[in-house]
Amino acid sequence: MKEAMKAAEIRSTFLKFFEAKGHTIVASSPVIPGDDPTLLFTNAGMNQFKDVFLGFDVRPYKRATTSQKCIRAGGKHNDLENVGYTARHHTFFEMLGNFSFGDYFKKDAISYAWELLTEVYKLPKDKLWVTVYAEDDEAYEIWNKQIGVPAERIVRIGDNKGARYASDNFWMMGDTGPCGPCTEIFYDHGPEIEGGPPGSPNEDGDRYIEIWNNVFMQFNRDEAGVMHKLPKPSVDTGMGLERLAAVLQHVHSNYEIDTFVNLLAAAKKAVDAAGAGDCDKDSPSLKVIADHIRACTFTVVDGVIPSNAGRGYVLRRITRRAIRHGYKLGARKPFFYTLVAALAAEMGDAYPELRQGEKRATEVLKQEEEGFFRTIANGMEILLDAIRAVEIRPAEDVLMQDVPQGGGTLSGDVAFKLHDTYGFPVDLTADVCRERGVRVDVARFDELLEAQRTRARAAGKFKMAAGLEYSGAATTFHGYEHLVREGAKVTAVYVDGSPVQSARSGDDAVIVLDHTPFYAESGGQAGDSGELRNASSRVIVEDTI
Repeated sequence: MKEAMKAAEIRSTFLKFFEAKGHTIVASSPVIPGDDPTLLFTNAGMNQFKDVFLGFDVRPYKRATTSQKCIRAGGKHNDLENVGYTARHHTFFEMLGNFSFGDYFKKDAISYAWELLTEVYKLPKDKLWVTVYAEDDEAYEIWNKQIGVPAERIVRIGDNKGARYASDNFWMMGDTGPCGPCTEIFYDHGPEIEGGPPGSPNEDGDRYIEIWNNVFMQFNRDEAGVMHKLPKPSVDTGMGLERLAAVLQHVHSNYEIDTFVNLLAAAKKAVDAAGAGDCDKDSPSLKVIADHIRACTFTVVDGVIPSNAGRGYVLRRITRRAIRHGYKLGARKPFFYTLVAALAAEMGDAYPELRQGEKRATEVLKQEEEGFFRTIANGMEILLDAIRAVEIRPAEDVLMQDVPQGGGTLSGDVAFKLHDTYGFPVDLTADVCRERGVRVDVARFDELLEAQRTRARAAGKFKMAAGLEYSGAATTFHGYEHLVREGAKVTAVYVDGSPVQSARSGDDAVIVLDHTPFYAESGGQAGDSGELRNASSRVIVEDTI
């Protein structure tokens, strides 16, 4: 039997197939969307082509193909809570895609997809099912009459979520932007796997797995929800590399494909060396670690550092979730950062930026991990005691056991103490509690967090009004003429009201600049917010006074 295709070969075969069909191979954009405030992270292959679909940008090509780095761990598209608990959810994944900007449309898109899957990747035709939007008769006819898929394997999916266009077969990038009906291709893993075909009552089983989504971009949805026809109908497709690799490598879980097999082995070696000794190679926690090193490394390489806000906070959440799972397996010293090298070796050929940014990513994650390891033991002990106190059935050891217990609610006060004193994000607390069948009083946590923020804002403004120990030159303001000031220099840094030489990642600090475009709070007008950045650092500016 011919050896199954490796993930790298699957990726290159996809790109070369569409290159032969007149598509330009375009490099993946960063996981941080450029100039797009509607997205926290790049979550689909079409993100970098959004303005092309809208008609605001013109490229020297009308057909493109990519292997796009994607993250779904925050905002509307958020898979974080499922990672480690299912066979196919990831925080980071690769999306293979082909795109037409006003060139070909439904007929060619469907024909290309079928040719690649059945003639190039050699998937059995009788294993493939398709879905179409209920009103898309054109797509249905193409599949049935021209491609030859029998009617019993074509499923119409309507608006089943209580609103117009709220269908699994009507794709939207976000609340606004390009959108349109889509046709999805499913692979049938066979009757030995539980689950029913798409559109059936038990469609959530694992037998029928979506592998490719072909979106027919016809509209732009505005903020009022109104659909405007695009200047030229276009095509946007996406096929998860990990899911396709699982099918072509004849395994059921994405975590069994070659890429993850290697990362899982590296994760086990790192955790064992950090104190676990010989952890269970089949533990779900190793899957979490192997998944999360991909998301964290690519995020750092593309310019984000851990912090308490925005993308930096998501990065911190993912990093600490991985560390906690390593601790659960027995790791008692930093281990996560050592996996950056294994990832660069695994994916560096496809994404050269991994090797270029390997050293920096290792240093950033090491610093974050060392900081968290200084507090994790005390925090976990407090959490364990609190869970034992509220569980209906007493817990054994929350760090070592995977068997869910039952019932009980952890108070928001405890969750807030863990967050405030030990640096435990509430979702990390909830992650541990979920393993024990315990819920968290998130409403009370939110109440305490908002009260703390209110006190901090008041204290900070009072401290500044009273004057810090600053004797340097006055700041020159440029905000009336410019929104951005290049070349500004930091003249002083304060943490907790005291002058310091530098602030660490995650600190709340007061920073004084020699020049600034930020307007300070005055005359009833709120102070500006924004960011400071240079080649190696990024600071979120929450207020200016």
